[in-house]
Amino acid sequence: MIPAHQKGDALLDDIAHTARAPDALHAWWLGQSGFLVRMDGALLLFDPYLSDSLTKKYAGTDTEHIRMSEIPIQPERLSGIRMVTSTHNHTDHLDAETLLPLRQSNPDMQLVIPEANRAFVANRLGCDSRWPVGLDAGEQAAVGPWTIHAVPAAHDEVDRDEAGRCRYLGYIVEGERWTVFHSGDTRLYPRQKEALRPFAVDLAFLPINGYRPERGVAGNLWGDEAAHLAASCDMDWVVPCHYDMFTFNTEPTELFEATCEALGQSYRMLQGGERLTLRHTAENDAGGADGSAPRHGNAKKR
Repeated sequence: MIPAHQKGDALLDDIAHTARAPDALHAWWLGQSGFLVRMDGALLLFDPYLSDSLTKKYAGTDTEHIRMSEIPIQPERLSGIRMVTSTHNHTDHLDAETLLPLRQSNPDMQLVIPEANRAFVANRLGCDSRWPVGLDAGEQAAVGPWTIHAVPAAHDEVDRDEAGRCRYLGYIVEGERWTVFHSGDTRLYPRQKEALRPFAVDLAFLPINGYRPERGVAGNLWGDEAAHLAASCDMDWVVPCHYDMFTFNTEPTELFEATCEALGQSYRMLQGGERLTLRHTAENDAGGADGSAPRHGNAKKR
């Protein structure tokens, strides 16, 4: 089991510590595609998977989901969450064992989903179908202090329902000072770059576990594809995700890292519960409350 960089009380203390720097952008990787972000002084949570629901579901089957990384925090311990997202219906992006206790601790939290998935989400969570904020590609919504824009995601392709709405999305969250992009699970697709380039993305979260048909699951970007996508869309920083969670569906990070280095694309490798802090200066840091120096990459100049 890969240990978390920070977990439990230490992680909660670090989250609280960042409230003293509201002008900065703070992000913690919580494993798989889950990221906690403090932006404009408020907390949002992208696609959290903080349980062992899939390990239990597939135990003893031909598709065992053997967890590789330690859970950094129990969802019911997180508070002050203004918004949580689900980019699509797969359990590691829409986990009832994560979202239900999270909502109990954050009763005013809003959930952003693909509109195409509303009935499925309501059924899985046992919630009022009117609760989630539904979006389709090209639409936007105001949630808390942010504006959320939806773009298509291709997992493995851009899949639409009978009404033509995307079942898989990525979200661009614009705040007062920062813009963050979470791609959801995606591969490359036509006009993807055109959809992303108009946004001045400061920080992107992109999957790097690639696509291998023998896994029997939908695929994602390879590491070099993620690096090229970030660089071609002039994203300032990129953090990789969707690896080191399940033994059957992971990839090494070296391809992503080497391609970023070759392209001059700024990036960070995070461990579970580890924080990246960005400022509109050269003083960016990765680590915990000690403000340790960044481990990889250099800030690009706009």
